[in-house]
Amino acid sequence: MAARAVGARVRVDGHPFHGDSFIIANHVSWVDILALGGATGAAFVAHDGIAGWPVIGWLAAQNNTLFVARNRRGALGGQIEALRAALAGHQPVALFPEGTTSDGQALLPFKPSLLAVLLPPPRAVMIQPVHIDYGAATDEIAWHSDEPAGSNAKRLLERPGRIEVTLRFLEPFDPALYPDRKQLAAVARERIATSMAMHLPPFAPLSPPV
Repeated sequence: MAARAVGARVRVDGHPFHGDSFIIANHVSWVDILALGGATGAAFVAHDGIAGWPVIGWLAAQNNTLFVARNRRGALGGQIEALRAALAGHQPVALFPEGTTSDGQALLPFKPSLLAVLLPPPRAVMIQPVHIDYGAATDEIAWHSDEPAGSNAKRLLERPGRIEVTLRFLEPFDPALYPDRKQLAAVARERIATSMAMHLPPFAPLSPPV
């Protein structure tokens, strides 16, 4: 409902995994949270600044989002334990491993630190990469280059027409097959990058794998 209220129309491509899942997605806009949360019911792992955002922060909290401090030294251990507790339930958990939004045309490096929670996971779980795709409107929707949150929200809400977003659910994989968090990040990133190369305009560059 919130996604529709801001003009987003969400289309699902592929098959969301029906079972305990850990979703890894690229990150383009704050609309990602509304679209992906509405389609999957996932709790998000998000930086703590989002908690203070009007509407978005409140909605994320209602979905059991885990807010983490990105720049707090020594906090990683506690964050992994909190994430492990979240995974112990049956609600899907979603992570944007780029750590911030991008221009939507290229993937930033994936930060693998929180993927340590899957070594091993607290219960049997599958990782499902998701490519969030705004199509030809990606440049208009993307929130990057230090654009203030208020300015971006105003720009998107005043933009004529709908925000068409496709959630491309890619083939899930078992983290037990990749007993290293960097490998987990690399496999998920490669699958999302492949989907982007297939669906973005041919002139859009993709950053090299890390």
